[in-house]
Amino acid sequence: MNKIDMENLGLSQRFITESTLYNSLHIGRVISQYKNLYKIITGDGELTAEVSGKFRFAVKTVSDYPTVGDFVMIDRTEDISGNAIIHNVLTRKSTFIRKAAGTSNDEQIVASNIDVVFICMSLNNDFNIRRIERYLGIAWDSGAEPVIVLTKSDLCKDLSDKLTEIYTVSMGVDVIVTSSMSEDGYLPVKNYLGRGKTIAFIGSSGVGKSTLINKLIGENILETNDIRNDDKGRHTTTRREMFVIPNGGVVIDTPGMRELGIDSADLSKTFVDIDELSAKCKFIDCTHTNEPKCAVQDAISTGSLTRERFENYLKLKKEARYDGLNARQIENEKLNEIFKEFGGMKSARKMLKEKNKSNRKF
Repeated sequence: MNKIDMENLGLSQRFITESTLYNSLHIGRVISQYKNLYKIITGDGELTAEVSGKFRFAVKTVSDYPTVGDFVMIDRTEDISGNAIIHNVLTRKSTFIRKAAGTSNDEQIVASNIDVVFICMSLNNDFNIRRIERYLGIAWDSGAEPVIVLTKSDLCKDLSDKLTEIYTVSMGVDVIVTSSMSEDGYLPVKNYLGRGKTIAFIGSSGVGKSTLINKLIGENILETNDIRNDDKGRHTTTRREMFVIPNGGVVIDTPGMRELGIDSADLSKTFVDIDELSAKCKFIDCTHTNEPKCAVQDAISTGSLTRERFENYLKLKKEARYDGLNARQIENEKLNEIFKEFGGMKSARKMLKEKNKSNRKF
């Protein structure tokens, strides 16, 4: 039986070195997940696995469980006598995080050990510059390198205008344009693939992610659907899965990538221009509203920074602050913001109470 090229699947020396800490166990990579079962690929082939009872007992959070992209240590490499057992997850070099289902604030890893993440957006109905900013924040936070992929260029009548818009927010990130009409329309994406590299896709449903993946793999493995008339795509990916590209690394597609929260975002790299302007403000704690000598407001007034970009920056920062809170906690946070000049809501209530006492004396 032919051995599987694990180096092409991303098995680097750092993982091999860590794996030597676990005697009598074998290294494999998680290529798909369905509920509590995992499909693992090893040098000897694929097999189904589940976590050990000891592992399940030891985990502290949902994010400790294996996910697609993880390198894991298992008890066997042959699919015999029941499921293989996962005993350890090797240290991740990058992670995409979302909140776990339910009311818990647990974080769930939806994909790991990714080298490059393609932020996909179509150049027709789906185009939204503010969403690009959101995705960039999420990508930078993961530890992977973001690349903006604009799809369906054949449907765009103002490509140069849209590219100009993109360049105002891309902050040095590569931007590539693809077309689904021509046979070689996907080639700019293929240039980022390579032996041992792990690529993931993020973006709305219907923007052409599945079409691109099918082209890269060379087979129509994934179902494809266009964006509907209401601008919303049909969800075509229903489970997390990794696909091997011969001599070109692997591609990860997962429905969880659509639902990543802004709490797992690095806004400092996405809005590096605003952070640099903030450092030039007269006051260290400048709120960029009414303070004198505010570099951010000066940039907006001269047109070097758009008000829309600044407002989206504030919006995403606020989302990050509120994410994971229940309705009552969010309400308290908002009230504290309103009464900030009085030292917060608690201080404002105390002040109001003392004022009422004073009024009663008269």
